Amino acid sequence: MPKTFSKLSSSTFFFHFTLLFFSATSSGSFSNILSPKKFGLKREKLTHLHFYFHDIVSSGNPTAIPVASAALTNKSHTGFGVVMMADDPLTAAPDPNSKLVGKAQGIYASAAQDEVGLIMVMNLAFMEGKYNGSSLSLLGRNTVFSRVREMPIVGGSGLFRFARGYAQAKTHTLDLKTGNAVVEYNVYVFHY
Repeated sequence: MPKTFSKLSSSTFFFHFTLLFFSATSSGSFSNILSPKKFGLKREKLTHLHFYFHDIVSSGNPTAIPVASAALTNKSHTGFGVVMMADDPLTAAPDPNSKLVGKAQGIYASAAQDEVGLIMVMNLAFMEGKYNGSSLSLLGRNTVFSRVREMPIVGGSGLFRFARGYAQAKTHTLDLKTGNAVVEYNVYVFHY
């Protein structure tokens, strides 16, 4: 045995060896496999949500405003490069005065040069019924002039924890002069 170990008692040596072994084997691990039951997760449900998204860009009280653009944006027929911040109402019917069920809060940006194609990064925050306080996270491509656009739901919170699914958006009305739009959303989401 080397000189440094000969001065240690066997119980001290065993303690240090065990400590070193466990710290070496556990220090590289950053994940654990968990049981869904431990978190109260039961069988998945499929929920359908139907609402209207009101994007008002030109009025005395807009719900979406530009926060960035490039020098090239004004020359682009698609608005390529503009970034919008939104806090858009979600209502039960197309009428903006109908029941407010939530807000679409996030950003969208013109990400295509050859068509009006947006990248949507939105939290759909609900404030009505049993989903009050819960939200869904939407991230996807929205080609505005397509009849129906499909975007993924990539997560959620509250009653929508571990959510996954998709949203279908269909333009209800679009005023080309003002840019204001009402979009019908059908969202299908799996959650626990």
